[in-house]
Order: sequence, then structure tokens, then C-alpha cells
Amino acid sequence: MKFGIIGTNWITDRFIKAANEHPEFTIGAVYSRKLETGKAFAEKYTIDNVYTDMATMFSSGHIEAVYIASPNAMHAEQSLLAMKHGIHVLCEKPAVTSIEEMDQIIEASRTYKTTYMEAMKSTLLPSFLNLKKNIDKIGPIRRFVFHYNQYSSRYDKYKEGIIENAFKPELGNGSKMDLGVYCIAPIIHLVGAPESAMKNQFLLSTGADGQGSMIWNYADMEAVIMYSKISDSFLPSEIQGENGTIEIDRISDPKNITIKYRDGQTEDLSVAHDFDSMYYELAEFISCVKNKQLESTINTHDISREVTKLLT
Repeated sequence: MKFGIIGTNWITDRFIKAANEHPEFTIGAVYSRKLETGKAFAEKYTIDNVYTDMATMFSSGHIEAVYIASPNAMHAEQSLLAMKHGIHVLCEKPAVTSIEEMDQIIEASRTYKTTYMEAMKSTLLPSFLNLKKNIDKIGPIRRFVFHYNQYSSRYDKYKEGIIENAFKPELGNGSKMDLGVYCIAPIIHLVGAPESAMKNQFLLSTGADGQGSMIWNYADMEAVIMYSKISDSFLPSEIQGENGTIEIDRISDPKNITIKYRDGQTEDLSVAHDFDSMYYELAEFISCVKNKQLESTINTHDISREVTKLLT
């Protein structure tokens, strides 16, 4: 399957490295606002076609699908343009920055018969899927405690007065969009949306949230979510039940997952990952396109919509 690439950053580098393990993945073109940047990227990955006009790339015949890893605020416009040209879309998380944008994307996918999937890798990993199968073993769930706190490499520059994209809210960036989404999405996958949600945030001078927290309320349990780009945490995430607790090593990339039962026994739910984490999102997406599915049965449109509601 021939992909177009939008975004020439580190996440794209990692995606291509993982995607090259898939026998059906090829790159047909790259888009960049600056021709020089696009040419350098194309040379790095031996890409034949470089475009500075997105619509031209979508109508070129050189690609069937596109991987979008541009700033968050650009995701919706680029996804919609791609689908209007019949191009299938694998879009980095968060998919959009408003519920209105998400609704437009879902409608476009149906109208133009194109596959659209948010590239939320963690919910497609083997260990997470095994967790989903075994979650009932801990009995009635009473609390989720999910967190992703990682001091940003760009925060030191921010404190020196140099504002990079990570702390520009006009680009749809901030700690909830970039890190909190990794806590929000898996809870929606496991137990659905809450009845109500309380939010707290610490805003930086740019208006971007440096850190924040949420408490979600369900009929018989709660979810506590914490995220930060201005401090670190090294604790695992947990799902607490009456019969035991599930411990997750890293919520953004869950590989090592253990049940700790109340009687002292443990059960390892970890499943060996044969590929880089980003491989699994690509494999799911290609399978959807080949099977003419407009959406993944795992990373569904409805789940992306619920996540968007809680992000915005």
C-alpha cells in the first residue's frame, strides 16, 4: 500500500522505522511546506515524489493512503482534504481539536467511502488487548488511576523564553492533548465514557496547559487521570478492583501488565511484542483498508469521538 507522509518530525521517523517491517507498506510521496525540507526527508527515505501542495499530492495517483503527523490543529483540515480525494487516512492522536471536527471527519469517511483511523497505538498492543480479555478477574472495578507525567525536553527552552510548538495552544498542543490522551483513550476502550467529569489544569503563560488532572464519575467507580509536561512520575498506572489490582508499567506503551490479587498471588498478562509499538496501528489500518472497513473495530470512530469530548 502506497502511503503519503505529512510531517517530517521525530514521530514520523519512528513510524517509518516501524512501518518498514510491514511487507505491504511503501512510501509514494511526502508533503512539506518547504521544498528543501521535503527533499531532505525524501533523500533520507528514498522517496521519489515531494510535494508542497497537499491537494496535488492527494490527486497525483502516487498514494492510496496518508499518514498525518502534523501539528494537532491541522489534523482535521488535512484529513478532510485527503478523504475528499479518496485517500484513506491514518492520523496521529489526538485526531482533532474539537467535537465539530470529529463529526465532520466521520461524515466524510462515510460520504467518500474512505477508511479513517486515529493512530492510538497503545490500545492495539498485544498486552493491552490481553488486559481487555482478563479485566473481569479483579472483580468489580472501583477505580482507575492512570497517569502520564513526563518532563518535556522543550520545557527548559520555554523557561528561557524560547517557545516551541509543544507549548503553543494555537497548534492544539499542551499536556492534555499530547499526554493526557494516552490516559483517556484506554479507559474509554475498557469501560466507556463517564457520567460526569471534573477537570483541573495549570496554564502556562502561552495559554497551553503544563499539567492537569481529571476525575471521572461512573455509577459504581471513578477514574483519576493525571498528566504533565513540566514534571515526571515513575509510578505505574492501576486498575483497582475488589479482588485485585492490575498494574500497567507505562500507559502510553503498555507492555508489562500484572494482576496482583488480594490473596498475594500474581498473574502476568504481558504478551510478547514482536514489533515496534507503532507497527500494530499500521497493521490494523492496512487490514481495514483491504477489507473495505471505514473504521477499525478497535479504534472506532465512536471511541475517537468520546475521547475528543473529554479532551476539549
